[in-house]
Formats: sequence, C-alpha cells, structure tokens
Amino acid sequence: MNTAARPRAVPAAAGTEMMQAIVQRTYGTAAESVLRLERVPRPVAGPGEVLVRVRAAGVDAGTVHLMAGRPYLMRALGFGLRGPKTPVPGWAVAGTVDAVGAGVTGIEPGDEVFGTCRGSFAEYAATRAGRLAPKPASLTFGQAAAMANSAVTALQALRDKAKVRPGQHVLILGAGGGVGTFAVQLAKALGAEVTAATSTAKADLVRGLGADHVVDYTREDPVSGRHRYDVIIDIGGSRGVARLRRALTPRGTLVITGGHGGPLLDGVERNIRAQLLSPFTRQRLTAFIARESRADLVTLAEMAGSGAVTPAIDRAYPLSQAAAAVGHVAEGRARGKVVISV
Repeated sequence: MNTAARPRAVPAAAGTEMMQAIVQRTYGTAAESVLRLERVPRPVAGPGEVLVRVRAAGVDAGTVHLMAGRPYLMRALGFGLRGPKTPVPGWAVAGTVDAVGAGVTGIEPGDEVFGTCRGSFAEYAATRAGRLAPKPASLTFGQAAAMANSAVTALQALRDKAKVRPGQHVLILGAGGGVGTFAVQLAKALGAEVTAATSTAKADLVRGLGADHVVDYTREDPVSGRHRYDVIIDIGGSRGVARLRRALTPRGTLVITGGHGGPLLDGVERNIRAQLLSPFTRQRLTAFIARESRADLVTLAEMAGSGAVTPAIDRAYPLSQAAAAVGHVAEGRARGKVVISV
C-alpha cells in the first residue's frame, strides 16, 4: 500500500490550524519510502510574506536532488545533515492569496499568483511577496506552477548567460524535460535556430514546441562534432566539458545548468571545470544556478499571455500521490513538466 496516501497526524498546540502536506524527515532515493502525507500546522504570513492557498505545485529536478540529499555537499551547506531542514518539499507554486503579512503592498487576499516558495507540496505555503507574480489569466494553476521555476531557469540560461541573438544556432541537451521544453520555446522566441536533443519518446513533443531540428540521442551523438553550434545549453546532463566543447563553434558559448555525477558533488565538478577552463579558451564556458526573479516571472507571464510560451504538462498528480510524481521525474520519463494538484 502506498504509505504516502495515509495522512499521519502531528500534535499541534491548542488553536493551531492544521493542513495536509507532504513531509520528508530523512533522505532517500525511493520517493514512496521518504515522502509521506501528514497533517501539520498551517504556516502563517510573517512580515513581508504572503500565505498562499496552494492550487498546484511544480515537481522539479531540484526536488529529486533534495529528496536524495545529493550532492552530499549541499547537506553541509545548510540543507540539513541527516534530513531536510525544510521538511515539506516543493519550490514552485501557484494558488490564491489567503493572507498577507505586515508591510506587503500590491498583493491582496483572493489574488491568483505563481512563483516560488519553500514547501509547496501542501495545502498552504508562506513565501516572500517578492517571489510571487500575478498568474496569467490564460494559464491554469497547473500550467502556472510548471512555469514558476523551470521557465525562469531556461530564460536566464538563454538570455542572461548565453546572450542568445537572432540567427544563432542553439543546441539544447535535455530538451524533452521540464526546463528543456521551455528552453526550446524561449530560444525560438529569441530568434535562434534550435536543435533539440532528446530521447525517442520525447522527439515528437519537442518538434511540436517549435524545434527546427531534433536529434534522438539514443541513435546519434548530438555532440559528436559533426555539427557545430554557437550556443549549447546542457540541462541536467553528465557529458564532460571536453566532449561538449567539440560541438561548439570556436567562439561558442556553453551553459551548464544541473547535472549528474558522483555522490559528493553530483555534477558540480563539471561546473567547476568549465569555469576554470573558460579564461584559457576563446569559447565561453559557464555554469549557473537560477536566481529568483519577480521580473522574470512577469516577463514569462506576458510571453504566456501572447502565446510565445506554453507549458508542456506531462501529467498531474493529486497531493496524496506526490511520491509517485517525484518518482516519475526521478526516472527521467517525464515529457515536459509534472505538477501536483492540491
């Protein structure tokens, strides 16, 4: 039986309002074993914060990393040595404002919003007002939650780090996942010619999102050097920097975001290697972690409203099946984004 579907009550002080939430108290790679549905105290909106009645939450690769506690380095950096310091997972959120804390202006109860927080796998989540933006009327709550983190990552990788210009040839590795499906659309919106590398099962999806060329990496090496690109965006990959460079033009740009590797650094070593090597080559080699940006949320909302960006949703799970949702993403089978409906 799925243990995540059985709420467990947590004692609360008299008068404390309770809610259902997914709770993780230990690290582990099996979502069904470490993610449990429990009744926990409802958060409150402190000064400068907003309490959101969660309607949908996005499932990101970062959630999978935090569930496993990998790379181990992140535990020492403040995420919790033996278990997550923030027991309710989830970063991306969309919902309705329930209450606002002291000093918050421009946001009122009843407003529909999307953005980021800590603990979106719950009925309620509190977050800073600056991490939220108005939800586009054209999007469902699930679509908005899908955009909140992944689309921001794709936008910053292409626009800010790679500085993509019209006419450039861009290769997106990992194009069929959450960040990748947004990257394909955003690269096209920036005027690039886009080659999307993905698996056989996701080829039709990325082609439908506007990719000019699709490479099935199970049949062809997209970075063999047979084709060269002005920009390569490597999303959550494991290919070495030297291997990626051979598919770049002499003055091309490589942007690495996320990755897989050994348990200690889990891909971070590629980021370090790229940064150290970049000053000694004409190619620009860089890596980054997306930053929270309300301005970028607003930009993406406008693009969604105009039809330039459409979230690709693989499937939605109810809160009680959050473990299955995270497991689906961890296995790499998701075609686009996975969301949790609350």
